[in-house]
Parts: sequence; C-alpha cells; structure tokens
Amino acid sequence: MSADDTDYARLTARRKAGYVRKQARATREKGLLIVFTGPGKGKTTAAFGMALRAIGHGMRVGIVQFIKTAQDSAERVALSRFENVDFQTMGEGFTWLTQNREQDRAAAGRAWLEVDRMIRDPRYPLVILDELNPVLHYGYLDLAQVLDAFRQRRPDLHLVVTGRHAPPALVELADLVSEIRAIKHPYREQGVKAQPGIEF
Repeated sequence: MSADDTDYARLTARRKAGYVRKQARATREKGLLIVFTGPGKGKTTAAFGMALRAIGHGMRVGIVQFIKTAQDSAERVALSRFENVDFQTMGEGFTWLTQNREQDRAAAGRAWLEVDRMIRDPRYPLVILDELNPVLHYGYLDLAQVLDAFRQRRPDLHLVVTGRHAPPALVELADLVSEIRAIKHPYREQGVKAQPGIEF
C-alpha cells in the first residue's frame, strides 16, 4: 500500500468514526422548524425539494406561498398533480409591483389563515411557508404571533420557511437554518432574463 493510500485509509477511518459517534447520539425524533434564507437563488427550490422527498414517503404536504401571485408557476403545476399536496398561492405580487402596504398586509393575513389551518390539521406532517421571511421583515404579520404559533405547533409537525431577511428571532427559534449566498447570477452579471425551468 502506497503512502497516499495509507493516508487516505486513515482519513476515511476518522470520518467513519466521527459519523458513527454522531449517529449514536442522534436518537430523538421531532418536528423541525427549518429556515432557508439569504440573498442567493435557491431557497424555494430547496423547500420544494423537501416537498418531493416527503411526497415520496407518502406524506401530505401543505404549501402556502406569500407574496407570489397565481401567475403561471411550473412548481405549482407539477406539485399540484399529487393528490397529497395542497398548494395555495395567496400573494398579490412583489411589493415593488403592488406598492400598496395595506393590500400586502391583507394578502399576508389571508395566507396566514391558510397556514394556521394547515398547522392545526394533523393530516399535514410538512407545511412550507414560501416567502414568509420578507412578510415578517416588512411587518405585514405580527412576528410574535407567528413565532408563538410555531412554538405551539404539534410536536411532529415540520415547518419550512423561505425568503430573504429571516428575522433574528426566527433564526434563533429554528432547528435548522441555511443561508444561501449570492456569488454570481446571470441576471445581474450578464443581463440574462428569467427563464422557464430555471427561475419559474
């Protein structure tokens, strides 16, 4: 065995030992509060990837989209084909398009009522709150009320929250937080417009 092979074997043995230790400690099951935030592209995509995983396990998935409108959405078209998916798009459009704070607040309130229904319904083990973070950031919903609902949810309920500007209190409460950074984007650097199958 070469020196490189010996070093590789030593390295992989250490990795395996670390994995075994972590696996032995991870004995609990609980509903997770998961947050995907940051300025990079892929937050909703990550959440919908989790939806597909849950669907594959035969789980019922509730999805409520804040801010986004009912314009053509390939994700909604695809996911709504599954009988165990309840996909609700309840926004009025991006805030720079509506330019109407009261309208945006009212839309957020209607969407939150749908979220509240799903959170209380034991048929849903996974509920995705797409673009809730900016709604909380702009104060369209009461942050304390939302966090209280998250704390009081069923112990086995998984919640996934997406969007830029996750409030620090939500980050603190969450079990898992991933921040997606923007390193390069063709829209900004190359003037490439949003394209089917990539952005929508």
